[in-house]
Amino acid sequence: MEIDMTPPMTRAAHHAIFVVVPRFNITTLITMIETMRIANYLSPEPLFSWDIVSFDGAEIVASNGMTTRVSTQHDTLPTADHIFVLGSWGTEHYDNRLLTAWLRKRARAGSGICGVELGCYVVARAGLLERKPATIHWSWLSGFRESFGRVDVQECLFTIDGKIMTCSGGLAGVDLMLRLIEGTHGSGFSGEIADQMLHHPIRNAGASQRSTMGRSTETMLPLVRQAMTLIEENIEEPLSVPEIAQTLDVSQRQLERKFKKHVGCTVVQFGLLRRLQNARLLLISTDLSVREIATASGFNTLSHFAYSFGKFFGRRPSEYREAWPANETAPSWPGSLSDFLSTLKEIPGRP
Repeated sequence: MEIDMTPPMTRAAHHAIFVVVPRFNITTLITMIETMRIANYLSPEPLFSWDIVSFDGAEIVASNGMTTRVSTQHDTLPTADHIFVLGSWGTEHYDNRLLTAWLRKRARAGSGICGVELGCYVVARAGLLERKPATIHWSWLSGFRESFGRVDVQECLFTIDGKIMTCSGGLAGVDLMLRLIEGTHGSGFSGEIADQMLHHPIRNAGASQRSTMGRSTETMLPLVRQAMTLIEENIEEPLSVPEIAQTLDVSQRQLERKFKKHVGCTVVQFGLLRRLQNARLLLISTDLSVREIATASGFNTLSHFAYSFGKFFGRRPSEYREAWPANETAPSWPGSLSDFLSTLKEIPGRP
């Protein structure tokens, strides 16, 4: 299926440019544009206009396989209030020097620049995130942090630092657009747009990206969420269960009982899952050696890491690195908690 997004628009008071990278998330693009379209629908005259461009040809394949026809005339585009760079899986290795130079030029001219989802890699490579707060989709946080040590990487929905922004992607793009519209046209107007989109509540920048942590459609028990957060914040040097219980001011027995009930595994077993997921991400998004990745993921020995990784992912760490992303036609997210629970008996749970 092909979508043509090249029709010209009459320039409005506020103009945006969307730059799409191969395998971008088309849902994120459409929902961000839809927020502006509804603003125009509610206004007596159009408030927003936009262009969609690519530095990789006129036909760009999205992450879902749909082909999108966009403009390639980036040098002739008018000035824009905001430029959004959209990228998804594979963008961690994308490096288009023409695009990064163009972004730096547009930033100097006064346009706001925003990396969306893995488009943050492009903005970071342009040098625009140095010593600034930035976020990215939660599954890529550790890899992004390892790749850009001078960026203040945070787990949140979006960041705004002057004219430089980042967005974690997905429906967080709607929250960002609504907040930007709120800044220019007031909270009442952005609230009307949210009503039209059935998008409630409008989330703040610092809101967490996840609520269920992969266990159900219900919000996770606060105690269990706090324990999960501690585990994720200390992957390289894992905390013991007594240390986690002491930090949360609960007994070890209560912590283990609540965790087992709401998650389906022990605290130690969940910690192993998160360390394996972290290692998987570092394998595909950084140039760290397998030994360095094992250490960065909290494994004391390379043999334990290799054994656990092979049992869970069905291939050795080196084989996994070689298979992503060029040799796979579609992305997958191996490492779900449900998959992990089914293989726990075969994997030693020692840290």
